[in-house]
Amino acid sequence: MNKLARRLGKEQPALLQFAAATKEQHGETVGEAAVFYGTLVWAMFQTQFGKKLHRLTTANLDASREVVAGERGKADVGGMGQKPVPEQVAPALVERQPHVYAKLVELITEDIAEEAMAEATAAVIFEPTQVIVEAFDAAMAGRRPGQHIGPVVREEPKVGRNDPCPCGSGKKFKRCCG
Repeated sequence: MNKLARRLGKEQPALLQFAAATKEQHGETVGEAAVFYGTLVWAMFQTQFGKKLHRLTTANLDASREVVAGERGKADVGGMGQKPVPEQVAPALVERQPHVYAKLVELITEDIAEEAMAEATAAVIFEPTQVIVEAFDAAMAGRRPGQHIGPVVREEPKVGRNDPCPCGSGKKFKRCCG
Protein backbone atom coordinates (compact mmCIF):
# COMPACT_ATOMS: atom_id res chain seq x y z
CA MET A 1 0.00 0.00 0.00
CA ASN A 2 1.48 3.33 -1.00
CA LYS A 3 1.69 6.47 1.16
CA LEU A 4 -1.37 8.04 -0.41
CA ALA A 5 -3.47 4.92 0.25
CA ARG A 6 -2.32 4.89 3.90
CA ARG A 7 -3.36 8.54 4.21
CA LEU A 8 -6.65 7.62 2.58
CA GLY A 9 -7.17 5.00 5.31
CA LYS A 10 -6.78 7.68 7.99
CA GLU A 11 -8.82 10.43 6.34
CA GLN A 12 -11.42 8.38 4.43
CA PRO A 13 -11.76 4.95 6.14
CA ALA A 14 -15.22 4.21 4.69
CA LEU A 15 -13.91 4.91 1.19
CA LEU A 16 -10.95 2.56 1.65
CA GLN A 17 -13.24 -0.19 2.99
CA PHE A 18 -15.58 0.33 0.04
CA ALA A 19 -12.73 -0.05 -2.46
CA ALA A 20 -11.23 -2.97 -0.54
CA ALA A 21 -14.56 -4.84 -0.74
CA THR A 22 -13.88 -5.21 -4.47
CA LYS A 23 -10.62 -6.92 -3.55
CA GLU A 24 -12.48 -9.50 -1.47
CA GLN A 25 -15.02 -10.17 -4.22
CA HIS A 26 -12.77 -10.18 -7.30
CA GLY A 27 -9.23 -10.90 -6.14
CA GLU A 28 -5.95 -9.12 -5.53
CA THR A 29 -5.34 -7.54 -8.96
CA VAL A 30 -8.83 -6.12 -9.38
CA GLY A 31 -8.88 -5.00 -5.74
CA GLU A 32 -5.60 -3.12 -6.08
CA ALA A 33 -6.96 -1.37 -9.18
CA ALA A 34 -10.15 -0.43 -7.28
CA VAL A 35 -8.12 0.99 -4.37
CA PHE A 36 -5.88 2.85 -6.83
CA TYR A 37 -8.77 4.49 -8.67
CA GLY A 38 -10.60 5.22 -5.39
CA THR A 39 -7.44 6.94 -4.13
CA LEU A 40 -7.15 8.81 -7.41
CA VAL A 41 -10.71 10.14 -7.20
CA TRP A 42 -10.16 11.17 -3.58
CA ALA A 43 -6.95 12.99 -4.59
CA MET A 44 -8.82 14.84 -7.36
CA PHE A 45 -11.48 16.03 -4.92
CA GLN A 46 -8.84 16.78 -2.26
CA THR A 47 -7.05 19.02 -4.76
CA GLN A 48 -10.30 20.73 -5.71
CA PHE A 49 -11.75 21.28 -2.21
CA GLY A 50 -8.77 21.00 0.16
CA LYS A 51 -9.63 20.97 3.85
CA LYS A 52 -13.34 21.51 3.12
CA LEU A 53 -13.62 17.95 1.77
CA HIS A 54 -16.05 15.87 3.81
CA ARG A 55 -15.27 12.39 5.12
CA LEU A 56 -17.49 9.89 3.36
CA THR A 57 -19.69 7.60 5.41
CA THR A 58 -20.93 4.11 4.64
CA ALA A 59 -24.49 5.48 4.33
CA ASN A 60 -23.29 8.10 1.82
CA LEU A 61 -21.55 5.43 -0.29
CA ASP A 62 -24.59 3.10 -0.17
CA ALA A 63 -26.93 5.90 -1.26
CA SER A 64 -24.50 6.84 -4.03
CA ARG A 65 -24.44 3.24 -5.24
CA GLU A 66 -28.24 3.39 -5.65
CA VAL A 67 -28.05 6.74 -7.49
CA VAL A 68 -25.37 5.43 -9.89
CA ALA A 69 -27.33 2.22 -10.52
CA GLY A 70 -30.49 4.24 -11.20
CA GLU A 71 -28.75 6.68 -13.55
CA ARG A 72 -26.99 3.84 -15.38
CA GLY A 73 -30.32 2.04 -15.70
CA LYS A 74 -31.91 5.10 -17.28
CA ALA A 75 -28.96 5.55 -19.65
CA ASP A 76 -28.81 1.82 -20.52
CA VAL A 77 -32.02 2.22 -22.51
CA GLY A 78 -30.00 4.27 -25.01
CA GLY A 79 -27.55 1.43 -25.73
CA MET A 80 -24.83 2.37 -23.28
CA GLY A 81 -23.71 -1.28 -23.13
CA GLN A 82 -22.27 -1.15 -26.66
CA LYS A 83 -19.78 1.61 -25.76
CA PRO A 84 -16.26 0.86 -24.47
CA VAL A 85 -16.14 0.38 -20.69
CA PRO A 86 -14.71 3.80 -19.77
CA GLU A 87 -17.44 5.56 -21.73
CA GLN A 88 -20.32 3.72 -20.02
CA VAL A 89 -21.27 6.69 -17.87
CA ALA A 90 -24.73 8.14 -17.49
CA PRO A 91 -24.88 11.70 -18.86
CA ALA A 92 -26.50 12.95 -15.64
CA LEU A 93 -23.44 11.85 -13.67
CA VAL A 94 -21.02 13.45 -16.13
CA GLU A 95 -22.89 16.78 -15.91
CA ARG A 96 -22.11 17.04 -12.20
CA GLN A 97 -18.36 16.41 -12.43
CA PRO A 98 -17.30 16.66 -16.09
CA HIS A 99 -13.59 17.20 -15.40
CA VAL A 100 -13.30 14.24 -13.05
CA TYR A 101 -15.07 11.91 -15.48
CA ALA A 102 -12.99 13.16 -18.41
CA LYS A 103 -9.80 12.40 -16.50
CA LEU A 104 -11.08 8.97 -15.41
CA VAL A 105 -12.04 8.03 -18.96
CA GLU A 106 -8.64 9.17 -20.19
CA LEU A 107 -6.72 7.22 -17.53
CA ILE A 108 -8.72 4.00 -17.81
CA THR A 109 -8.56 4.09 -21.61
CA GLU A 110 -4.80 4.59 -21.38
CA ASP A 111 -4.40 1.71 -18.88
CA ILE A 112 -6.37 -0.61 -21.16
CA ALA A 113 -4.42 0.48 -24.27
CA GLU A 114 -1.06 -0.03 -22.53
CA GLU A 115 -2.28 -3.40 -21.19
CA ALA A 116 -1.71 -2.26 -17.61
CA MET A 117 -5.28 -3.36 -16.94
CA ALA A 118 -7.56 -5.79 -18.74
CA GLU A 119 -10.88 -4.54 -20.08
CA ALA A 120 -12.65 -7.03 -17.78
CA THR A 121 -10.89 -5.44 -14.77
CA ALA A 122 -11.92 -2.00 -15.98
CA ALA A 123 -15.52 -3.19 -16.26
CA VAL A 124 -15.46 -4.36 -12.63
CA ILE A 125 -13.82 -1.27 -11.11
CA PHE A 126 -15.55 1.42 -13.16
CA GLU A 127 -18.90 1.27 -11.34
CA PRO A 128 -17.38 1.51 -7.82
CA THR A 129 -15.26 4.41 -9.06
CA GLN A 130 -18.41 6.16 -10.31
CA VAL A 131 -20.01 5.55 -6.90
CA ILE A 132 -17.05 7.25 -5.20
CA VAL A 133 -17.27 10.25 -7.54
CA GLU A 134 -21.02 10.55 -6.88
CA ALA A 135 -20.48 10.23 -3.10
CA PHE A 136 -17.91 13.04 -3.01
CA ASP A 137 -20.00 15.21 -5.32
CA ALA A 138 -23.12 14.69 -3.20
CA ALA A 139 -21.22 15.37 0.03
CA MET A 140 -19.74 18.61 -1.27
CA ALA A 141 -23.01 19.77 -2.87
CA GLY A 142 -24.96 19.02 0.31
CA ARG A 143 -27.28 16.41 -1.23
CA ARG A 144 -25.96 13.70 1.11
CA PRO A 145 -23.47 15.34 3.46
CA GLY A 146 -20.59 13.31 4.75
CA GLN A 147 -18.88 13.78 8.07
CA HIS A 148 -17.31 17.25 8.26
CA ILE A 149 -13.64 17.10 9.15
CA GLY A 150 -12.72 20.19 11.10
CA PRO A 151 -10.18 21.28 13.65
CA VAL A 152 -10.35 19.87 17.16
CA VAL A 153 -11.85 22.44 19.53
CA ARG A 154 -11.04 22.17 23.22
CA GLU A 155 -13.80 22.62 25.76
CA GLU A 156 -11.38 24.21 28.24
CA PRO A 157 -8.41 26.43 27.42
CA LYS A 158 -5.01 24.76 27.17
CA VAL A 159 -3.00 24.87 30.39
CA GLY A 160 0.30 26.75 30.00
CA ARG A 161 3.51 25.47 31.57
CA ASN A 162 3.68 28.30 34.11
CA ASP A 163 -0.05 28.37 34.94
CA PRO A 164 -1.31 26.89 38.23
CA CYS A 165 -1.93 23.15 37.91
CA PRO A 166 -5.61 22.26 37.32
CA CYS A 167 -5.36 19.44 39.90
CA GLY A 168 -5.51 22.06 42.66
CA SER A 169 -2.10 21.44 44.27
CA GLY A 170 -1.10 25.12 43.99
CA LYS A 171 2.11 24.25 42.13
CA LYS A 172 2.96 25.32 38.62
CA PHE A 173 1.72 22.87 35.96
CA LYS A 174 5.30 22.14 34.80
CA ARG A 175 6.33 21.10 38.34
CA CYS A 176 3.20 19.07 39.06
CA CYS A 177 1.27 17.22 36.36
CA GLY A 178 3.07 18.54 33.26
